[in-house]
Amino acid sequence: MRKTDPSPRPNRPAFLGDLFESLTERGRRLLGWREGSGPEAIPVPDLAELGQRLLSRRGEASGVVIARALLAAFEDADPAARLAFLTALAESFGPDAKAVKTALAAMQKAPESIEAVEALHAAAEPRRQELLRRLNLAPGGTAALVRMREELLRHLRSHPDLRRVDADFAHLFGSWFNRGFLGLRHIDWNTPASILEKIIRYEAVHAIRNWDDLRNRLQPTDRRCYGFFHPQLVDEPLIFVEVALTRAIPDNVGGLLDLARQPIRAEEADTAVFYSISNTQRGLAGVSFGNFLIKQVVEELKAERPNIKTFVTLSPVPGFAAWLAAQRKDNSSDLISADQRLAFAALDRPGWQTDPATAEALHAPLLAAAATYFLRARSAAKRVIDPVARFHLGNGARLERLNHLGDVSANGMAQSHGLMVNYLYDLGQIEANHEAFAERSHIAASDSVKAALPAGTS
Repeated sequence: MRKTDPSPRPNRPAFLGDLFESLTERGRRLLGWREGSGPEAIPVPDLAELGQRLLSRRGEASGVVIARALLAAFEDADPAARLAFLTALAESFGPDAKAVKTALAAMQKAPESIEAVEALHAAAEPRRQELLRRLNLAPGGTAALVRMREELLRHLRSHPDLRRVDADFAHLFGSWFNRGFLGLRHIDWNTPASILEKIIRYEAVHAIRNWDDLRNRLQPTDRRCYGFFHPQLVDEPLIFVEVALTRAIPDNVGGLLDLARQPIRAEEADTAVFYSISNTQRGLAGVSFGNFLIKQVVEELKAERPNIKTFVTLSPVPGFAAWLAAQRKDNSSDLISADQRLAFAALDRPGWQTDPATAEALHAPLLAAAATYFLRARSAAKRVIDPVARFHLGNGARLERLNHLGDVSANGMAQSHGLMVNYLYDLGQIEANHEAFAERSHIAASDSVKAALPAGTS
């Protein structure tokens, strides 16, 4: 079912009101829609039927009309109708079974024929991929499809059959959002307000409290912000990174975000600190931009400020507190010692970080547990547990330093007991580190991190 238009014509879906105003009469005839009611009025088709019509059209002009109508209808539909359309994509828009059978028979007759193999490959492509390509031709189609996939992702856990549709979205987005189509832009205090508002909204690591907070991150000479933009999403940063220029590697984020801090001149800095990286489009989950962003920002900063020699992050550890809680409950776990278990009882006292004696008593046990978390603990799939660690280590960074109480905000204490880490991007070692992590799951770590491991472990 669709939402109804609050206008005097209650039988018309809301999206159709605006669409009728803008479609040409020829476009309406192509769709078979008529104003008014009565025997000459043809009901608006459902979303799946619109999809079938779109695939059946050969003319580009008529295809754009139908694509626009389908996307508008999906945006206006209620959740049940949207899910029904996504389910139809999974069930009714797969490969053409007859075409696959014919192509397979041809290949079996001539197994050495490259043409036959390519024909089978083409026939095996799900019809929904072509449908998505045609939808992308509509004005605003790219942005609408990103929103459609965001809707799809909400249903994957409860509707696993939709994973085949998600795989097609991911396949196409991987091409459409290829690094070659993206542009890096410097975001500063003079950037249009429409973009600045989105920086506030999308900041995912350290919430931006107000415009003064945003100004503190963009305007001073020792601050930078960069984002990747796509030509079809002109005012929508796909990902952005906030950078602090400092004299040394910082061990806490509070000093970087302090509104009362005294900025330094950019030429005095020797270190660039990536302290927040935020993806903005949930519909592009799985399409990686961060590695390209960091590498290009490094190149930009090197060209602008040759005095900057060190490139590091100041990163959160979002899975640490949950992992440590699970280890404390599991009496058979050998990842934390008996002495650590006793010390960690203090973690259950609210506000422990404000008591100097307790904070100091927990310093060594927490760093030892953190070193174990990164260097020894693994998920059921044998992967590094922490998602931020997987990202930076996979990009060739080195786990450089563990920072006790690096983030004492409510969120920092809840997700990691205040722990933050520095990942170092050593330009001469990035490729070797990446290859070692990708091929052997080897983690590049500094001597100080390795030294934090409890005695008897490595």
